[in-house]
Amino acid sequence: MIRVLYLLLPALLFGDTLKSILEHAHQNNNLLQSYKYTKDAKEKEVESKKSDFFPKIDIGASYKNTSDVTPFQISDIYSGYGRVEVDVYDGGIKSSQLERAKNEHKASAHDESQERKNISLEIVRDFYEIQSLKALLAAKEDAKKSMHEQLERVKQFYDAKLATRDDVERLQASYDTNIYEIESVLFEILSAKKALEIKVGKKIESFESSAFMEISADTFEQSDSIKSLLYKQNALQSSSKALEGAYYPKVKLEDVYTVYGYNDIESTHPAKIDKQNIALLSLNMRIFDYGATSEAKQAVDLNAKALSKQMAYISHKQKVDYEISIARIESIKLKIQSAKSALTSAQSAFKTINEKYNAGIVDYVIYLDALSAKTSASALYERSLCELEIAHALFYYHSGKNLEEFLK
Repeated sequence: MIRVLYLLLPALLFGDTLKSILEHAHQNNNLLQSYKYTKDAKEKEVESKKSDFFPKIDIGASYKNTSDVTPFQISDIYSGYGRVEVDVYDGGIKSSQLERAKNEHKASAHDESQERKNISLEIVRDFYEIQSLKALLAAKEDAKKSMHEQLERVKQFYDAKLATRDDVERLQASYDTNIYEIESVLFEILSAKKALEIKVGKKIESFESSAFMEISADTFEQSDSIKSLLYKQNALQSSSKALEGAYYPKVKLEDVYTVYGYNDIESTHPAKIDKQNIALLSLNMRIFDYGATSEAKQAVDLNAKALSKQMAYISHKQKVDYEISIARIESIKLKIQSAKSALTSAQSAFKTINEKYNAGIVDYVIYLDALSAKTSASALYERSLCELEIAHALFYYHSGKNLEEFLK
């Protein structure tokens, strides 16, 4: 049994990597699943529009009863029929509607892809925010341990009449404040984890360290939002063509074959027909509708122009955000250097002041200031490292890439 537990221990200790979290979210996030169903619905609509080009076949049956008949009428008639209908020419309406459906399907695929990237970015932010909070918690816990040791030491001095009550109370206040801050950080971690679990679609017990690759050149491509708008614009243009087709001639071919049956009718009855085939070739053309179709077409064309302006705006914004993301990475790298230097200085200063405090050379105020500076510097350095990972994610996001592909 002990051997089994020993073998299972590594698996129990390992947490979720950011990549595994993203992959699970892509399969289980309810919002992403709704986008997938929308995409699948658009695909079915494409298949429906393709089927419109094939002949339509109907079958049916009827019963007719006529009272007070004449010698040339029949009182009871049964019939069964089959009808084939073919649109020889429809003014290009069906082909335009098919193109519209195809473009809407492509747009929905890019909508799904963009939403997946949006959720991935939110998860990355939550992931590293939790990592940053955990680093802050560790720093607070370390400070708590140091303050507890000093508090116990000062209490002993107080009992020995070597320290004042004020010394004890001030250290106790700092210690209690630190505990309050720890509880606040714990709640922030809990809230962030719950928010992350909603997006991922599962409970997350622990995290494993994850990092992004360093950025590389020539990685920019249009976002899925822009691609989606482009296909939506194409869909509107196809709708416009379909409306224009309403003014073109339409030719339809129909053929109806009917078999009749009767009650108590002689075979030589003059009104009796056993079977009948009717072929019909019709031509239809709209010449006037008070401008209804024309105005509907203009409305669709204006919506297409509106999408064009949206694309221009989003395209420009993506390029600006892309440039900012590069500058953000360089800025954070400089901040990391400063934070690391500050942490080294704070740790060195605390070590010296701690020794002097234990020797009674400096008072507890200087000691607490040094401890607070070390705690803040440690938390700031860890946060800057997490900010760098988020900055890398923003770079790949604004580059139009899938974030999970650039995780180490």
